[in-house]
Amino acid sequence: MSGRLAGKIALITGTAGGQGRAAALLFAAEGAIVVGTDVNAEGAAETVAMVRAAGGVMDSTHPLDLADEAGVRAWVDTAAATHGGLDIVYNNAGATRFAPLTETSYEDWSFVLRNELDIVFLVTRHAWPHLIARGGGSVLLVGSTAGITGSITNHRIAHTATKGGVVAMTKQLAAEGAIHGIRANCLSPGMIRTPASESNLLGPDHPMRTIAASIPLGRIGIPEDVARCALFLASEESAYVTGANLVIDGGWSAVLPGAVD
Repeated sequence: MSGRLAGKIALITGTAGGQGRAAALLFAAEGAIVVGTDVNAEGAAETVAMVRAAGGVMDSTHPLDLADEAGVRAWVDTAAATHGGLDIVYNNAGATRFAPLTETSYEDWSFVLRNELDIVFLVTRHAWPHLIARGGGSVLLVGSTAGITGSITNHRIAHTATKGGVVAMTKQLAAEGAIHGIRANCLSPGMIRTPASESNLLGPDHPMRTIAASIPLGRIGIPEDVARCALFLASEESAYVTGANLVIDGGWSAVLPGAVD
């Protein structure tokens, strides 16, 4: 253990699997006390057991609907009271629905905004006073390449809007947090292989299933790719970085696709 987060108290949302589980394992291995949560109680409990089995420290509140303000406030305040403050807030959790504009109902639109914007606002809003009291900290948001580009093969009007909003929120949080020593940065993954992506975007009938051929680095990302970038932004190694949007997509959004042979 190198202890890059030694003694830090890290809130991480969406720890039942995928990128949240990878972050919980890595942050704990680097010395952080991890406080997790998820709506999926079984998966969240499994992550806690995995962290502890590896010698790390983690507790979790689950199940928790992160759009329930009272529940979020209680989770955040309890974590801060139990551990003496907060240093890192990683807004990893999210849920979305993909559809083109003409097939997106208002209910679908509202679901995505609730689960990709509202939950980020609520967790950050209630953690903010604890970060100020601590004299600063690191807030991580999760955007997406969907927040910076459109897509012909993945129709996602609501997801595009929310992830663009997350990128914009990051910049405003960086502006408001600087005076308090709070840094805010965004992680924007491209295609990452998780249980969620395997069940939709990487499914056998989806046009995105062959996307690896269009990624310059030649592969689909894994949750650990994102967790390692999150570790950098959460640690003091990025002490002069705030308001940034770190794109983690193997070069996908930076390079035009080549001609098809």
